[in-house]
Amino acid sequence: MRIAFDCRYVRIDHHDGISRFSARLVEHLIPLVSRNGDELIMLISDPRQLAMLPDLPHHLVSSPTSIKERGVAKQINSISPDIVFSPMQTIGSRGRKYRLVLTVHDLIYYAHPTPPRNLSWPIRLLWRLYHTAWWPQRFLLSRSDAVVAVSETTKQLIHENKLTSKPVYVVHNAADSITEDIDVAVASERSQSLVYMGSFMPYKNVETLVRAAALLPDFTLHLLSKITDADRTRLQKIAPDAQIHFHNGISDEDYFDLLSHATALVSASKDEGFGIPLVEAMSLGTPVVISDIGIFHEIGGNAALFADPEDPQSFAKAVRTLTKHETWNTASEAARRQASKFSWESSAEELFDVLVKVART
Repeated sequence: MRIAFDCRYVRIDHHDGISRFSARLVEHLIPLVSRNGDELIMLISDPRQLAMLPDLPHHLVSSPTSIKERGVAKQINSISPDIVFSPMQTIGSRGRKYRLVLTVHDLIYYAHPTPPRNLSWPIRLLWRLYHTAWWPQRFLLSRSDAVVAVSETTKQLIHENKLTSKPVYVVHNAADSITEDIDVAVASERSQSLVYMGSFMPYKNVETLVRAAALLPDFTLHLLSKITDADRTRLQKIAPDAQIHFHNGISDEDYFDLLSHATALVSASKDEGFGIPLVEAMSLGTPVVISDIGIFHEIGGNAALFADPEDPQSFAKAVRTLTKHETWNTASEAARRQASKFSWESSAEELFDVLVKVART
């Protein structure tokens, strides 16, 4: 079997979610493909992407944002793959001579259609138009032989909204392994700090966390991501007495150091496709206090503490339970066990099983 993996969404400077998903899966597919006597080829659109990818045979094709995308299948046909896996839904398929597996990460923006603020206004307009109806998504998925979802929750939503008649499989997202040299603090050494890693999009509902912080005067809420002056001012006005540290971006080293000494990672998000920060925190034994939503139950399992995303009091109450060392230790042990369920090794095995099954049908 000759497998082509679409790596064109891999960034050339640092990984975002889909970039990391692509790079880690193709890396961990290598031993599985080798053991089975198959061949793995990466599709790239910029030679600089190779610095972020494993040493594998690769084929240069046009960019996924190029006008040539509609006919990219003809470029891919030249390497005669048996099957192509794409971490997105938008790869061109006209004239393809291979099996095709597409990916759906989430359906967040159908319920929360506000586009990211960093996009240009024409892209923001197209974004809103695309998410006003289901038919564009159905059209894209209809061109595949199978669809991958990154969680059981997303798979369920695909079925509920009847987005495809093709088989839907789950290949879980995952988080990178935390380096072993991180100094992880025990309960008695943990600071009275709460960590939030994520954007400030409306559906992320950071406002509830800020209001909860005002109810926890002994705690500092660390907001780690890049933030606009307008968002910073708005959040400060919500709870001027709350202890909030706006980091406006943070290195991986500082992020994991902060996590390893925090009381908990928190998120009041109303919708998610997965929840990588949850896995990162839990892998360090840091408990998570998170929204009582379906996807977080899937990722946090019995290890998480759940709160009403509309109720700051609910979050504050859950955090206070962790001030007892015995309670914190129990939550920490459960968090480590839960995090071990998500790894790139197991996700690559899930994906390889899908590719073999689809290629043989």
